[in-house]
Amino acid sequence: MAARQGARRVRARHLRARRRRRLRRGRSRGDAPHRVADARRGPEAPLGVAHARARGGRGRAPPASARHPFVHGRRHRAAAADEDRRRAFRRGRVMARMLGSDAILRALEHEGVEVAFGIPGGAILPTYDAIARGTTVRHVLARHEQGAGHMAEGYARASGRVGVAIATSGPGATNLVTPIADAWMDSTPLVAITGQVRSNLIGTDAFQEIDATGITMPIVKHSWLVQDVEELPGVLKSAFHVARTGRQGPVLVDIAKDVQEAEFDFVYPDEVDLPGWKPPHKVHPRQLREAARAIAEAQRPILYAGGGVLNADACAELLELVDSAHLPAVVTLMGKGCLPDSHPLNYGPPGMHGSKYANFALNKADLVIAVGSRFDDRVTGKVSAFAPGAKVIHFDIDAAEVGKIRHAEIPVVGPLKLALAQLAAEVRAATAEVAPDRGPWLRQLEDWRERFPYRYAKAEGVLKPQTAIEALRDLAATREEDVVWTTGVGQHQMWAMQYLRCETPRSFITSGGLGTMGYGVPAAVGVKAARPDATVVCIDGDGCFQMTCQELATAALERLPIVAVVINNGWLGMVRQWQELFYAERFAQTHLTHAVPDYAQLAEAYGCAGFTVESEDQLEDALAAAFDAGRSAVVDVRCDPEEKCFPMVPAGAAAVDIIEAPGEEAVPA
Repeated sequence: MAARQGARRVRARHLRARRRRRLRRGRSRGDAPHRVADARRGPEAPLGVAHARARGGRGRAPPASARHPFVHGRRHRAAAADEDRRRAFRRGRVMARMLGSDAILRALEHEGVEVAFGIPGGAILPTYDAIARGTTVRHVLARHEQGAGHMAEGYARASGRVGVAIATSGPGATNLVTPIADAWMDSTPLVAITGQVRSNLIGTDAFQEIDATGITMPIVKHSWLVQDVEELPGVLKSAFHVARTGRQGPVLVDIAKDVQEAEFDFVYPDEVDLPGWKPPHKVHPRQLREAARAIAEAQRPILYAGGGVLNADACAELLELVDSAHLPAVVTLMGKGCLPDSHPLNYGPPGMHGSKYANFALNKADLVIAVGSRFDDRVTGKVSAFAPGAKVIHFDIDAAEVGKIRHAEIPVVGPLKLALAQLAAEVRAATAEVAPDRGPWLRQLEDWRERFPYRYAKAEGVLKPQTAIEALRDLAATREEDVVWTTGVGQHQMWAMQYLRCETPRSFITSGGLGTMGYGVPAAVGVKAARPDATVVCIDGDGCFQMTCQELATAALERLPIVAVVINNGWLGMVRQWQELFYAERFAQTHLTHAVPDYAQLAEAYGCAGFTVESEDQLEDALAAAFDAGRSAVVDVRCDPEEKCFPMVPAGAAAVDIIEAPGEEAVPA
């Protein structure tokens, strides 16, 4: 046994030495992956690209050998890199001779970045030293890199601009993985900038070395490892271009420390040419005509709108289509706000905890017009039973989403803003020839809405969480300033979706695809940085709040006041609900208690105002005081620990098999 172990150790030493020799031979190549085989990482791409994941328009660039037939020697590789730079920097300006760290900040300024979120550390320290020397970019110091990433997400979602998060190597980079994955799932434009150990240490298991590009490979649109300072401007320009074009999403730029310290002539390109990255910029006219004809002929159409409408800034075009074609619509959790909740043709959210009437509308439709939505499992339930009699028109910027879950008879790929504007005109022309009578369909939808409102059972002496959210909704309606909502993930998120009323785009910010607990508080800080004149309210659960509540310190010290309302039921509520309904009430490891910690005292410790609500008669005054506190505030709403979130579609069931709130005492909300 000892002999075998000794032999293994010897082989391991030889393998490590071989890897180091390979890395030394390929040092001049700016995209050299460390400790990850080229074949696994994917083909080389220009400007130090380390990885590009194919997902619809998110394709890989062709290998360097396809562009440069002879790239095997050091000089040939250098020549290839020079050619790539010349191609990329077609138009640019020589600004000054500067350090790589200063170049990073000049690039952010050129891209219009006003705020970045992060935490310094050894491998990114030269860049933070450049921040100290001066920049127009405001830096918000988070208390955890995950918080910084969610702040950048909240900023991006509220503003429509690219969010920027900065972290050091090793654990700093790994702490960004969750927000990067969250941004990937929800198509949020995010540029993550991480420091890396010096180039000569890459591949040696140096202190705080981690393969950031390899770790994030499945959850970014593109990633770069920069080991040549001359490539830095083109990489940063490419990063912002890729993050914001096509289907938006996160990218990662991993920059070696010696690159940040190197001096060079900074040239920032006005544009970049990325082989293989050609997002669609127009819509096929024949597909639009077919879609318009199908809409004009449909007797029971339903428009199914998602977060892609918000990402495309296509809300005005969506409203015009709904009004001109008189199309009833359902709006997903991620799309909330893209169509005013008060609009008479908005039938609310479908899905697992959506309205019964929205699910019925999809089930009985003869035409589903999916716009920026992806038929995810939380909406469809059992896919084979979803909208069984409907033809599907699917609009999306990402061709990979069309037909992935549900076959689309009429696929339309292209930018939604342009597509919806052109579709409205085509529908007007088509309906001039065909005018179906949709009166019975609209009357049926209204009948379902009246018969199946959201309900919950009130009880004497018990504060219901829905009551707290209704009180928040009513208070927000009296405010002169805009109110933007963020949430964590769980029951409180679903109640917020059900009971809040959002009349404007980008006013409801939540984690959808990944379902990240702890998202709400840091996202609210990012929203406040993007929209300082708005009141930003985070509706959080007690489980979520404890995951990222340290970012209250960021809110307090950075003067970014938010209001956090903790729906405190003393449990991991959604998990408890599943345990009660599907696991024979075996409440394993979900009890948190109401009293530990004392959230009001915790808020005061962070320099925020703290309030505790234990009964309904205390609710209105506490919420009003929090809104007017003049600083960040936390309201601890201690509510019914046994309340469940209804309606609910059980996992694996059809969307029409939705369970309503039980009990005769349940009343419409």
